[in-house]
Amino acid sequence: MTLLAIDLSSVAVKTGQFILSFSILVVLHELGHFIPAKLFKCRVEKFYLFFNPWFSLWKVQKGETEYGIGWIPFGGFVKIAGMIDESMDKEQLKLPPQDFEFRSKPAWQRLIIMTGGVIVNIILAIVIFIGITSYWGEEYLPAKNLTYGIATDSLAKSIGLKDGDNVVSIDRVIVENFQTIPAEIVLKEAKSLQILRGKEKMDISIPPTIMKELVKHNKTMQSFIDVRYPAVVDSVLKSAVFTEGTLLKGDTLIGINSNYFGYFHELVELRQKYKDSIVTVSALRGKDTVRIRALMKDGMIGLSMELPNKMFTTVVKKYSFFESIPVGTKRCKETLDRYLIGLKQIFTGKVNANDSLGSVISIGNTFPSIWDWERFWTLTGIFSIILAFMNILPIPALDGGHALFTLFEMITGKKPSDKFMEYAQIVGMVLLLSLMAYALGLDFWRLIK
Repeated sequence: MTLLAIDLSSVAVKTGQFILSFSILVVLHELGHFIPAKLFKCRVEKFYLFFNPWFSLWKVQKGETEYGIGWIPFGGFVKIAGMIDESMDKEQLKLPPQDFEFRSKPAWQRLIIMTGGVIVNIILAIVIFIGITSYWGEEYLPAKNLTYGIATDSLAKSIGLKDGDNVVSIDRVIVENFQTIPAEIVLKEAKSLQILRGKEKMDISIPPTIMKELVKHNKTMQSFIDVRYPAVVDSVLKSAVFTEGTLLKGDTLIGINSNYFGYFHELVELRQKYKDSIVTVSALRGKDTVRIRALMKDGMIGLSMELPNKMFTTVVKKYSFFESIPVGTKRCKETLDRYLIGLKQIFTGKVNANDSLGSVISIGNTFPSIWDWERFWTLTGIFSIILAFMNILPIPALDGGHALFTLFEMITGKKPSDKFMEYAQIVGMVLLLSLMAYALGLDFWRLIK
């Protein structure tokens, strides 16, 4: 029951962060449509967070607008009178246009209303990255500061890497931030790694297939190569069960039963072997070796381990608010660039689309299992710029599709008929719903596997 409670707690934290982040993005996106619609005297009939087929979780009528929260967390919407949208309200379009309707407004006003959500998401992403840079600055672990080198998984070993290697450069470009190495290999389509093995410099070739494999296992991408560090106890949790002796803060674990190890990743590989059994834990305490008897409850002893950022020297850069503006804006642009490179690799077949595509389950799982505000705002900023890009794509039913038809009207002077817009909206909705259903199915399949 304790393990179940821990798992549920982790899921609850992830879910809470996802809902808060998604709500911020959706509400501000829809405000980007709502505000210019009101400024241009359009009647806004509904403003909703999440979709509400058949019923709403909450709603209230204020003036001409119904504000509410739906029960399907796939987005949100504003229903503007006289506009063909996801509500597919065709009855209103059979009547003569009214001054307060979207279809009665000049094309330039309709264009601003339709692109308002995308503009807000871009501004939000820039503001978030500026705020993160100003408040937290930048902290990273330089690859050269890894005293014990790297820890490798089976995929890394398959290309010739070994535990204890030090990564010096990627395609002969010096690596600064160790944590970015797996992503840089994928996004830059790296051909080689330059490493230091002991005192020997070596080149490791990276096969083209590595990108597909890394993306396929993206939930554990960082384990491809991770920091190798000793298993030092930071604190003993209340869940720990000792039958003989006890472990203390500062103890360095070196063995379980007759299996000895030097580093934390080796402990991770070993502990499932003794799941739910009483074991003898060997640890260094100063110059002495102590042996403790403890319960490996579901493979866990009940310890919080010291993290690499406490063991190794990290680089911390602090910025004033004004210094953060260009740095944060640059980080926002780099986020979009990485996303575009990822899309390009999918369309060129270098990465399997099925391994990259995911629904709200995948998105929610990117949030950490403990509440981390820096990570929360970073992910919110990333999703904001992605949401802006996805919505501006010229696909019917998306903002970009409506904007494209409006631009066509402004250039040619010919407005697409209501019937054409209706059919385009249906096609776009079918495509989007099919894609969402497919992505959700992939996530369920991954959970089953």
